[in-house]
Amino acid sequence: MKTINALSILVTLMVLVACTNSKTGEELPSQEALHVSWELVSDFKQQQEISKQVFTIENQGEVTLGPDNWVMYYSQMPRRVSQDDSAPARVEHISGDWFKLTPKEDFSLKPGETIEIPYQCGGMLLKESDAPLNPYFVFLDEDGKESGIVDVQNYTLKPLTWLKNYEASVELPYPVPTAQNRYKNNKGQTEIPGNETMPIVPSPFKVQSTGEKITLQGDMPIFYGKGLENEAEYLAARINEMYGIRLETTTQKPSGESYISLQTDESLRVNGKQKEAYRLTTGQINKITGSDKAGVFYGIQSLLSLIPLESYEGNASAPEIEVMTIEDAPRFHYRGLHLDVARNFQTKEEIYKILDLMASYKLNTLQLYLTDDEGWRLEIEALPELTEIGSKRGHTLEESEHLHPSYGSGPYVDNKHGTGYYTRQDFIDILTYAQNRHIKVIPTVNFPAHARAAIKAMEARYARLMDEGREKEAEKYRLIDPNDTSQYVSAQRYDDNVVCVARQSVYDFYETVVDEIIEIYDVAGVPFDFIHTGGDEVPEGAWAGSPLCRELLDSLPDINDPRNLQTYFFDKAVNMLGKKQLKKGGWEEVALKKGTQGDFQINSDYTDKDVVPYVWNSLGDALNLGYRMANRGYPVVLCNVQNLYFDLAYNPAPYEPGLYWGGFVNTRDAWEFAPYDLFKTIDQSDERFQNMERLKPDARKNIIGLQGQLWSETIKGGEMLEYRALPKLLGLAQRSWSEDQWEKPDNAKKREESMENSWNRFASTLAKQELPRLNYKFGGYNYRIPMPGAVIENGQLKANIEFPGLTIRYTMDGSEPDANSKVYNGPVDVDKSVTVKLKAFDKAGNSGRTVVLD
Repeated sequence: MKTINALSILVTLMVLVACTNSKTGEELPSQEALHVSWELVSDFKQQQEISKQVFTIENQGEVTLGPDNWVMYYSQMPRRVSQDDSAPARVEHISGDWFKLTPKEDFSLKPGETIEIPYQCGGMLLKESDAPLNPYFVFLDEDGKESGIVDVQNYTLKPLTWLKNYEASVELPYPVPTAQNRYKNNKGQTEIPGNETMPIVPSPFKVQSTGEKITLQGDMPIFYGKGLENEAEYLAARINEMYGIRLETTTQKPSGESYISLQTDESLRVNGKQKEAYRLTTGQINKITGSDKAGVFYGIQSLLSLIPLESYEGNASAPEIEVMTIEDAPRFHYRGLHLDVARNFQTKEEIYKILDLMASYKLNTLQLYLTDDEGWRLEIEALPELTEIGSKRGHTLEESEHLHPSYGSGPYVDNKHGTGYYTRQDFIDILTYAQNRHIKVIPTVNFPAHARAAIKAMEARYARLMDEGREKEAEKYRLIDPNDTSQYVSAQRYDDNVVCVARQSVYDFYETVVDEIIEIYDVAGVPFDFIHTGGDEVPEGAWAGSPLCRELLDSLPDINDPRNLQTYFFDKAVNMLGKKQLKKGGWEEVALKKGTQGDFQINSDYTDKDVVPYVWNSLGDALNLGYRMANRGYPVVLCNVQNLYFDLAYNPAPYEPGLYWGGFVNTRDAWEFAPYDLFKTIDQSDERFQNMERLKPDARKNIIGLQGQLWSETIKGGEMLEYRALPKLLGLAQRSWSEDQWEKPDNAKKREESMENSWNRFASTLAKQELPRLNYKFGGYNYRIPMPGAVIENGQLKANIEFPGLTIRYTMDGSEPDANSKVYNGPVDVDKSVTVKLKAFDKAGNSGRTVVLD
């Protein structure tokens, strides 16, 4: 994996160490000299419409900051900004989430002085992750040219106090995340005995247990049938990881009485399904029979799930498992996770961990989002600029060598989250690793919008070749109309991220990329039959000012709006990809077109062309969009934002990271998604939904699966990624593999009773079994443990937890609860003068955040 070249490091070090300000002859301020802090100063009621914020800069160095010798740059989640006329400096939006702070004519900040710079943004700020990220100063010489960079080492975010200052009179459509509200929400939860928790997540179709137990012996060989060497080696490796015991794998039937058998039987059917089905019988002979190789692999996962937690902890030399028979097959054959590595990069090793996690919970599709405005993450040898330019982020005003900073990646190109890409060999390794775990990797190359990284890379290519006098070659892959005067702003606040669909070079570019991806899959020996084209969020106004597009529109009388040139692009892409025998995925916009009244309507032109809409928009009137597309014949993957967008924050608390434009998503939201009738889990009294089109019985087959989404704007590195995903991903795994009984009743009261009982069992299973296992699996994961709910009533502390079975510990002396603190087992008398602190722990010793009650 490549992230930076030696020249970039050398240049950065030279700037930091040797740069002086040619205007004064003085050295630049040190990284410690300039202290910056940020604060949200408007109260909660005020910031419903606009958020008032303030930077404070303290100069502890020896260089005066004047009106023309510096600019401060930073990233902040993209919003409209407005100026405070009294401020001594201006906040200006540059591009995307990149902003700058420039001094006014009378600005002066001498050594030892402090200055405040207020400004305003549109809308509410609820999260600490909404705050500006990674500010840095660029100093200017007397000619206004950049002379050096000073990265701010002393940057402070003052705590967001809206939760403490929240006014009940202000309407918030979500429960305020207080200890008292958590206690109220958790009151229906009760701990259940360990023998009543789910033996396996996701739950199998049929389980018959004898109540007896058998010991898995360390010398038990693995006997496998034809073509199952990969599955046998996988099982042997997992057992070796857990016990340090290497089981023999053999194609010869063992002579002993105790062994593990892996076989296939194409005639096997479970619940009427043949694909990915298996039968697992445990006993002296632990036999896994699959309808295919994938079925055997999922039988292995179930066998491993039966091994008790004590074995994962290393406290059992030979595990005991129940003697039982399991018959199982998945509800959906598409059980997916979308992972964005374009906004912020993830290493190959972290991708491996995610693939291991997915396999463990029987998810079988990874949509790997490789390209966006902020990064191109896959090496394409025919177009080296895509990674030489498009995979790097750092300070720049020209973007001829790399992209500008985004999402706090800062001024230097060696930032490991902003910069990085997968070499061909890296990607081959990922494909092979996934294939060995029966996971299909679907690459996403997003066009025609979200294409800024590609555009900037190809403009650098164009400039280089034009300088060399090679105009024809320079034009070959150019992606823009240089005379385009279109005015638009994308959802992420870009005005230059849409390719010119009137240029043949755009299609040549896309086909060149696709052909090389096909080649990579071929070298890896991995079948490739599905590509995701993105196709979302083309901003209003794109192409309207392009002479090339206007000429194209004049030749297309059936297209009455520049916005529908997206359909023109997709038509050509569908035809090109179809010739390569590829299915075409895309966000739902690829199957929509703008009507004469400005509304968007379903475009049924692609229902017979292997086009799969991935439907994320389930907000408001779009709640049933996935059903409407399925009813018209499209195979649909449901990605509903309110249930399956795992990058959305768990709740509104300022300290809980994540986005919230589509609401908040917790584990239960993913778990209680009803794929065939989502109306069962919404407010039935809401009149907006009464007459909405439902999924037709004969269209159920068109819901081909579910997918969780992890967009990475606020995710940097593996630990953040895992925290957002876990345990939400287990709710997705349960719902995409199994149908729960609560989904069936039409009677609302019976359904709600069934749902509460089922959720209580699932939540207890997470607490007692799955969360602590995640501490040990594959090197351990950074999963989230919920905060306790708590109240003080009539002089007594009362507490509960979202996942019954977690241990609540507390203190009354102001100290932080730890593994030695008192365990909460019931109401506790408290003195009015004490401060109570509580924290939840799992069996692995991991804990969540602390709750403080005064």
